[in-house]
Amino acid sequence: MNIGRVVGRAVSTQKDDKLVGTTLLLVEDVDAATGAGTGEVAVVADTIGAGAGDVVLITQGSAARFTAATEDRPVDALVVGIVDSVRMDGTATFSRERGFARARSRRAPSKARGGARGAAR
Repeated sequence: MNIGRVVGRAVSTQKDDKLVGTTLLLVEDVDAATGAGTGEVAVVADTIGAGAGDVVLITQGSAARFTAATEDRPVDALVVGIVDSVRMDGTATFSRERGFARARSRRAPSKARGGARGAAR
């Protein structure tokens, strides 16, 4: 399985009859530690209701056809979960509420650096 972020949708009005009603998402693989996109984007079937920006678990290959919703369908990539949290080496790297830790630290630099402690010396 891979971790990815939903970056869009694909719409196909002409498709195999077995895909009618299947939502097709564009999902970019992400680094589980940082949330940085790899640039690899795939069209992925979704039967659980993931949306734009969600971090999701993707299964690929024949495993994508092992669910009741995808059995006997021409699917080779499937969203099998919406990620609530990720921990690596005992450290939380992602939570659904707050996003990826490294992405947060880049957006909001700490004001503690060089703060009152540094000025008092």
